Amino acid sequence: MRPAYGPLQMLLATALTAGCASQAPPGPAPPETEEAVPRPVVISPEPDRPAPPARPDSISASLPPDTVESLHDVRIGVSVGADTVVIGGGDALVIFDRRGGFIGAIPRGERRRLARSGAHVAVVDRPDGGGSGRNARSPAIVRIAPREAGGFLRLGQKDYRGELWVFPGGESTGRGLTVVNRLGVESYLAGVIPAEMGRREPAERPALEAQAVVSRTFTIRNLGKREANGFDLLATVADQVYGGVAAETGAGWAAIRATRHQVLTYRGRVIDAFFFSTCGGRTAAGPEVFRAAERPYLQTMWDVSPSGEAYCRISPRFRWQVEWTPADLAVLFRQTLPPVASVSERDIDSVGDVRVAGRTVSGRVAAIAIDLRGRSRETVTVRGPDIRRVLRAPPPPGQLLLSAAFDLSTDAPSGRLVATGSGAGHGVGFCQWGAIGRARAGQTYAEILEAYFPNTQLERLN
Repeated sequence: MRPAYGPLQMLLATALTAGCASQAPPGPAPPETEEAVPRPVVISPEPDRPAPPARPDSISASLPPDTVESLHDVRIGVSVGADTVVIGGGDALVIFDRRGGFIGAIPRGERRRLARSGAHVAVVDRPDGGGSGRNARSPAIVRIAPREAGGFLRLGQKDYRGELWVFPGGESTGRGLTVVNRLGVESYLAGVIPAEMGRREPAERPALEAQAVVSRTFTIRNLGKREANGFDLLATVADQVYGGVAAETGAGWAAIRATRHQVLTYRGRVIDAFFFSTCGGRTAAGPEVFRAAERPYLQTMWDVSPSGEAYCRISPRFRWQVEWTPADLAVLFRQTLPPVASVSERDIDSVGDVRVAGRTVSGRVAAIAIDLRGRSRETVTVRGPDIRRVLRAPPPPGQLLLSAAFDLSTDAPSGRLVATGSGAGHGVGFCQWGAIGRARAGQTYAEILEAYFPNTQLERLN
């Protein structure tokens, strides 16, 4: 794949959300969340909530000289639905309302607690009880910025770049406070790439560079995805893992600089850049997992070297096995089946056979059949992404099954159900451990991206 630098037409037009439950390859990853389904969204360059900063230089001013200027801002939901939040304790901060009106200052090393007061945010003096209590001004939205250029914002125990916006409301519930970190896309990526890929050896740098392009593409494609909640993306595996300043590394920043402002496009439009941990040797086609995700660049492919070895064989999740006792299955299905099938908890006394009832084009499980024993004997069929939600790892209900690439068997003496599987994640698009394996094999980041997203182009944002 050769970079094609030039004007990027219709960059933010007709976007589809591309929710991806990503997992960091190194070490134990957080549980994978329920995978989102692409759907049309409306992108607003200047969303109403939170409003654009009154001081346009406030975000760029916090960037050190060796970072990368961002062409777009992104709003990350770093705390949703909290009763109170604690700001400060590090660099000196300044508090404004949404229009830039001065509310107060937080000296270096001091903290303030923010709490919801009806439809407003109340700024409370020091959490240790010092001070004079609630601030007289309780705006609907509070903006917090570093007092000095290059300063960081501390929320709880984490530091962030850019600005923090705090307003009433939480995702779905509308309760508590929502805290949004608004910052430039390139600075955001600095807290994403190491969180997603871990600390890598110098020979693996092309994998970091490929992840930088994928994460940048994912971010631009999904601006406005969670607009109803007042931000673009969550800081979790529901979108991309974002660790703030503490997650940043020199190698991560180097990968950002090496791929400065580059995204993947297909016919002039930013692509749906799905990514995941480990493919197990073969990726999945888009429609196997996501509705309406038929894309020329999201096709199943064997991810193996010329010698026939899977590039992601170095992953700790390349091969795995999970077992359930008959009692485990009964308890598990009483909790996981009712939300996805026409069966109630009272209908499940015990479980008979559980078997694969269909496979996808990449060999992943498309359907399982479950024989239930209870008030009425029946066979329930579970399909698609619901399979991993229903057949969770023990103890019930444990995390999602690592992937849909598995076989089922029954151990005759014990009656245990055994799932023998490969890979981790949904399997569509970019395989993170495969990218590491390809980098070790000497491939460049452009070659890695071409392998996982064929027929796409590298273009530079303008």
